[in-house]
Amino acid sequence: MFRRILGGLATVAAMAAAVLVASGSPAQAAGTGTGYLHTSGNKIVDSTGATVRLTGINWFGMETDNKTFHGLWSGNPWKSQLDLMASLGYNTIRVPWSDDAVKPGAVATSINTYTNPDLVGLSPMQILDKVVGYAGTKGMRIILDRHRPTSAGQSPLWYTSTVSEATWIADWKALAQHYAGDPTVIGADLHNEPHAEGTNPAATGACWGCGDVNRDWRLAAERAGNAVLAVQPNWLIFVEGVSCPSGGLSNVWDNDPSNDEDCGWWGGNLSKAKDYPVRLDVPNRLVYSPHEYATSVYHQEWFDDPSYPANMPAIWDRYWGYLYKQNIAPIMVGEFGTTLASNIDKVWLQELMKYLGSGVNGMSFTYWSWNPNSGDTGGILKDDWTTVDQAKQSILQPYLIPPTGGGTPSPSASPSVTPSASPSAPPSGGKTCTATYTVTNSWSDGFQGEVAVKNTGTAAMSGWTVKWTFPNGQTISQLWNGTLAANGSSVTVTNLSWNGALAVNASTTFGFSASLSGANGSPASVTCTAS
Repeated sequence: MFRRILGGLATVAAMAAAVLVASGSPAQAAGTGTGYLHTSGNKIVDSTGATVRLTGINWFGMETDNKTFHGLWSGNPWKSQLDLMASLGYNTIRVPWSDDAVKPGAVATSINTYTNPDLVGLSPMQILDKVVGYAGTKGMRIILDRHRPTSAGQSPLWYTSTVSEATWIADWKALAQHYAGDPTVIGADLHNEPHAEGTNPAATGACWGCGDVNRDWRLAAERAGNAVLAVQPNWLIFVEGVSCPSGGLSNVWDNDPSNDEDCGWWGGNLSKAKDYPVRLDVPNRLVYSPHEYATSVYHQEWFDDPSYPANMPAIWDRYWGYLYKQNIAPIMVGEFGTTLASNIDKVWLQELMKYLGSGVNGMSFTYWSWNPNSGDTGGILKDDWTTVDQAKQSILQPYLIPPTGGGTPSPSASPSVTPSASPSAPPSGGKTCTATYTVTNSWSDGFQGEVAVKNTGTAAMSGWTVKWTFPNGQTISQLWNGTLAANGSSVTVTNLSWNGALAVNASTTFGFSASLSGANGSPASVTCTAS
């Protein structure tokens, strides 16, 4: 169903910078595998054959008038948002886009030039490239989602009067070619939420298996999926369902029950996929990707069943779960979310997560959304684009599988600055750590820095403290992923509740923005003390 998106054209001037305060502890499990992914029965596996579970998040905005990720207007830098996603356990990002955003000359808007100076003047695709590049250093994966033909809104069919099927396929082929050598980008969610339009028997919306080449979403998914695989045979092809298999809404006033049918969420009905499967030229590339929502989006009749929530597994089985249970294909629930404003929704989310299963053998998912400005679901972040909504996160947390190396970006120093790494203070019970200081961006009167903390001892540590002294009077104005205590040029940073515990050889990072006047020398010594 259509979801309201708030604040799409927020101005940078209206957003105040915020110091990151996050809660929750990262789950402990494997990452997202090695190399490109493919399928085996109902499993997604990596290039070695190991089972992979995608436990991700939607970060939207590139499909809107802004043509880039929302929240770039906030006081929380884009890299720190990715750091937080990874540390919370989200190993995959589903990125919605519209054909408008990939046009030549497309312009990204509402970017905070103070927080994200490295994005100023970049095109939507250049910003996406930076997000893909940084996500890759953290072991995260990216799924591209063609969310809308234009930034104006969603469409029941994969084409409109102004955006043809040929344009849709051409844009997909261009994206597949663009990312052909980067296994961070693992696949294409071909079109978001195909759904019914018109009233039966005069249906005009997306059907499944009806055979009408202009409306049969299953046939269109084959055409686009095979076109993409011809360019990039290593990608997964994610295919959503429809809402009503006929492509039309039931006419309850015609006294003819023969054309009434079982309809579900937009994109959520895959009940006909067993009888009319999507046929791809490259085997082991198909993932079915339904959507599922709670009452904050729409109050479906099944929420009023006296047996609720015991009735829900049978509903999920009927619409899409059978594909997984019968080992036909993997399931990746591409969108599901709620404001949690009602207890019905809390129970729904808890029961859905149980249904998807725990551990690496559970069904994959990408939660809607990271963004707080989804009007009828809210997000994992609260309105400051910084603080985690712990009520939601605590329900999802047991099912999240962090990316390998999550929270450990590769340092990228500015040309004039060499990363500074210093050993820990004298070891305590085998607990030692190092801190690597890197300048990642700089401008005339300020810069952005990053410190990677690594457990270099022989025992797990529960916390860390990093200290240094600025040589040229630099002053930190904002810090994220840590707690700052500063006295003049002397800086002390301690861990937050969720990023202090590090296994042997594990790492985490914190970042900061700082002002300067004159030189920007690196600290002579950066110490790390483990506890």
